Amino acid sequence: MAKLARRDGAVKQTRQLTDYFYDPKVRGILFQVIVVALISWLVYGAVLNTVNNLEAQGIASGFGFLDRTAGFDISQSLIPYENTMTYARAFWVGLLNTLLVAVLGIVFATTVGFMIGAARLSQNWLIAQLATAYVEILRNLPPLLMLFAVYFGVLKTLPSPRESLALPFSSYLNSRGLYVPAVHWEPGFGVVVASLFVAAMCVIAYWAWARWRHTQTGRQMPILRPSLGVIVGIPLLAFLLMGMPLSFDPPVQGRFNLTGGIALLPELIALLVGLSLYTSAFIAEIVRAGIMGVPTGQREAAAALGLKPGQILWLVVFPQAMRIIIPPLTNQYLNLTKNSSLAVAIGYPDLVSVFAGTVLNQTNQAVEVILITMSVYLVLSLLTSLFMNWFNQRMALVER
Repeated sequence: MAKLARRDGAVKQTRQLTDYFYDPKVRGILFQVIVVALISWLVYGAVLNTVNNLEAQGIASGFGFLDRTAGFDISQSLIPYENTMTYARAFWVGLLNTLLVAVLGIVFATTVGFMIGAARLSQNWLIAQLATAYVEILRNLPPLLMLFAVYFGVLKTLPSPRESLALPFSSYLNSRGLYVPAVHWEPGFGVVVASLFVAAMCVIAYWAWARWRHTQTGRQMPILRPSLGVIVGIPLLAFLLMGMPLSFDPPVQGRFNLTGGIALLPELIALLVGLSLYTSAFIAEIVRAGIMGVPTGQREAAAALGLKPGQILWLVVFPQAMRIIIPPLTNQYLNLTKNSSLAVAIGYPDLVSVFAGTVLNQTNQAVEVILITMSVYLVLSLLTSLFMNWFNQRMALVER
């Protein structure tokens, strides 16, 4: 009897153990632990192998190289930089140049993309066909080829500095870039900047009050004209009261070259124009799809109320279409930021060209340099996604 009882107990324990492992939750946790352990083992092996290879080649690891002298010049820098400064300073120069292209490219691509997207749905046959041709041609070309076309096919064929093309506002264009007047801030301009900040806060407060009033009473307060009046009027008044603390240094054409002003590199212009045109073609299709996603009844109802076509588009269609447009628009912003790394092909000193190019070749710190560069693009992408997700939530339809 004792043996039988022990055998029954063992069978019962085995059955309980089997049932335990057949539990979906337990199996899920077990598989996850195995996968994490396998990935950790692979990462450990890769890191160990890298460290051993670096030691075998006599290459020191770590980030101490960032404090060493760079010893090379950079053609464009938004902050003071000399070749006697450190690699860390060169990193910040390259990062700011990348951010400059990303921000300006997003602004230009969005502006052009929205206009082309709306033009594709125009009642004018010629405008609609031209917009369609723009989209179908540009979005089917490789972005690198776009940069080459603008840089080598357009900018490099411009005349020499001696024969610069005169443009409005004392600007000149030649094969070395676009020369525009330099702006110099004089004492007292800080007051103008502060007044602009105050005006922006007033506009935001007015928007909040107008929205609250519309919710409470149903009356729509004017938004555009009062906002423009405040955002322009207050800084302009401060600018005049402070004695116009702003001066310009226009470029002057000499016998062989241009002096004064600010020179925008042809590499910067080519990168901005190429990436903006390429991305705007995709944004145009997103905008067109968003507009077509708005029910036709919305347009008909707005027209029945007496709204003009322009008012219907901006006051009725676009606010609803934005809920469809924003999610895929985020992806295009991310692509433009990452595509800015193509700048190395035309010699623009962005992060990849300066840090992952020149700095890597001089220091041989390949692992550290590539790790930093990848981390920067990862952070930029995550920040862009977070902002666009927040904006998308703000634009989302709120059920009452």
